[in-house]
Amino acid sequence: MDRRESKILSKKINAILFDLDGTLINTNELIISSFLHTLEQYYPTQYKREDVLPFMGPSLKETFESLDAEKAEEMIKVYREYNLANHDNIVTIFDGVYETVKELKNRGFKLAIVTTKLSDVVAMGLKLTRLDEFFEVIVAMDHVKAAKPDPEPVLLALKKLQAKPEEAMMIGDNHHDILAGKNAGTMTAGVAWSLKGKQHLAEYKPDYIFDTMEELLSIKEVKAE
Repeated sequence: MDRRESKILSKKINAILFDLDGTLINTNELIISSFLHTLEQYYPTQYKREDVLPFMGPSLKETFESLDAEKAEEMIKVYREYNLANHDNIVTIFDGVYETVKELKNRGFKLAIVTTKLSDVVAMGLKLTRLDEFFEVIVAMDHVKAAKPDPEPVLLALKKLQAKPEEAMMIGDNHHDILAGKNAGTMTAGVAWSLKGKQHLAEYKPDYIFDTMEELLSIKEVKAE
């Protein structure tokens, strides 16, 4: 576990916000195959696996508009149809996530999901992995106007949790998550199983980088007295 220099005074926190894809649940292969399926229809043979990795993190709208603003909505529809049809056959939960989130809930932490996915797909992933019982607040793309790294989704989650930024932590696998947390004034943490790589996350100076999800339980800000 890496500890990064923080500008936030160390204190106990009572709220933990998680990104979903690539952080709690392993949707990496589903996302990659969804992008490849979609792009093959519009740009045959032009995209390979490594080419779509940078698309993981930003919203679909942002990604597809960067390719073709006029056809972005059409491509989003193709992507989502494939993604939904293949969701339950591909998505899994990362090691240690269920047990860690359950323990956080038992310790009385306020928990939220902050994601760029739409809420219906979020519900599918949480139900499939049995995480749905633990999260009292979900902020999805259809709940906000601006996506991460804008602080809006994080601030909305905090408002719903009735939590203060300085008493919260945002955890994710992408630099968008870290920046969103910093922009909202929370502590931040990255996860080393990010496809972007541990070093990439370190460049954005999160307060922590966890090699395993269980490490979250042992840091002083969440450790039981």
